Amino acid sequence: MSKPRRTLLARRWAKFRTNRRGYWSLLLFTVLFVVSLGAELVSNDRPFVVHYQGGWYFPIIQSYPETIFGGDFATETDYRDPYILEKLSRDGNWAIFPPNHYSYKTINTNLNQPVPSPPTGENYLGTDDQGRDVLARLLYGFRLSVLFGLGLTLVGTLLGIAAGAVQGYFGGRTDLLGQRFIEIWSAMPELYLLIIFAAIFKPSLGLLLFLLSMFGWMGLSDYVRAEFLKGRNLDYVQAARALGVGNLTIMYRHLLPNGMTPVITFLPFRMSGAILALTSLDFLGLGVPPPSPSLGELLAQGKANIDAWWLSLSTFAVLVGTLVLLIFIGEALRETFDPRKV
Repeated sequence: MSKPRRTLLARRWAKFRTNRRGYWSLLLFTVLFVVSLGAELVSNDRPFVVHYQGGWYFPIIQSYPETIFGGDFATETDYRDPYILEKLSRDGNWAIFPPNHYSYKTINTNLNQPVPSPPTGENYLGTDDQGRDVLARLLYGFRLSVLFGLGLTLVGTLLGIAAGAVQGYFGGRTDLLGQRFIEIWSAMPELYLLIIFAAIFKPSLGLLLFLLSMFGWMGLSDYVRAEFLKGRNLDYVQAARALGVGNLTIMYRHLLPNGMTPVITFLPFRMSGAILALTSLDFLGLGVPPPSPSLGELLAQGKANIDAWWLSLSTFAVLVGTLVLLIFIGEALRETFDPRKV
């Protein structure tokens, strides 16, 4: 990276930091995302390490049969079984568990009230209608939603840049045909297609990413197209053509850096839209298959169990908080890259 480019990035980063709301939103969102990436270290039904009869075991990274810990069966150990817990807590044996002793699919079989059960000292945010810990499902569901949003944003951005760059740079018939294709493609009933594909194929995160990427690139391509249309006849581009520089080189090295402003400023908003799309599909039952952790599925449970206020309230707080942070980051980026405020 050249020194002028580094200087420009440093100046923009300094300007971004002056927007305190956007800067702290970015820090908070980053911390939450990093914590969710290590969700297995925060919320898990397996201990980090077990010291049993002089041996050392690491259940969080390897499965062990319960016969190793004095059980009767050769199946995988259930570390929440009272019998196993008693074995691991006497005669100098011990185990270290994560702060929350539940994974996203762990069912609490020791509840003394019907599910969904309210928050207690055992389940800090209560359980859902299957007895699974809500805090664990929120933590894992947040990670799944953000990773899906990042993936959909990345794929849609790359497709949008490619389509907009080709239309804007070559113009003429290429631009005309591209615009007509976008008009026809954007008229396709996206929800109906999702319902049809969900009925034909087994629902999965990859299928959702593919289907939503087919339509998620069109909004961004218009902005990239406008930037390339504006820049393709500038003097430095004409000079590069006269020197025999190839079209791809001109597009990548000269026009694309100057057309990245709308791309960067729209990234947080596109990501929030992707998270909201996944949540909506999960709410309608067209999203990720069970027992995958899902914010939309928790909202659907809250709708089906009106008295279980902890389901709707906690999920709503996580979803709205995530979207608000992304919107604040997007607003800060838009002000940072606004040429009228340089």
